[in-house]
Amino acid sequence: MSRDYPSALVVYESLFDNTARVARAIVRGLRAAGFEAHSVPVTSVASTGPVDVDLLLLGAPTHAFSLSRPGSRADAVRQGAPPDRAKVGAREWIPLIGPDRFGTSLAAVFDTRAAKVRRWPLAAGTTAARLLHRRGFRLIRKPVAFLVDGTKGPLLSGEEERAERWGQMIGAACLAEIDRAA
Repeated sequence: MSRDYPSALVVYESLFDNTARVARAIVRGLRAAGFEAHSVPVTSVASTGPVDVDLLLLGAPTHAFSLSRPGSRADAVRQGAPPDRAKVGAREWIPLIGPDRFGTSLAAVFDTRAAKVRRWPLAAGTTAARLLHRRGFRLIRKPVAFLVDGTKGPLLSGEEERAERWGQMIGAACLAEIDRAA
């Protein structure tokens, strides 16, 4: 690492602000672990790089047990989500990126999902992990889910704190990977 601190970028898709809140909590956790960390939505030009980081994180809401699609995002807009957030989702963002755009192949994935389907194995995180792997990224941990009350939320009580702790844990795991490679 040529920087003074390890760095991370958290890219997220968020239609009702729940995944954005989780992303901000993860950034707080990463910062507590000693990282320079920032979060940006997938709709931001900054989300595709190039940027030099030690860890890339991706978060997305679960729609029909997977990443959102244009039709499911349109449904979210009909339920009150801002239309500008529905233009691009993580599914469309992933093919635009690769390790060369971020200076790392290390990645971590999280999703938000309705609490009533918390135990289902199919979700946005599972799909995102598979697609990132195909693009050349290596996940340092299995995807993690943060729970929402219904479609619009809010996040269940304690989920932001859990996301912050996960950010610290994933930061420590990234540092261990960097040390192992050195």
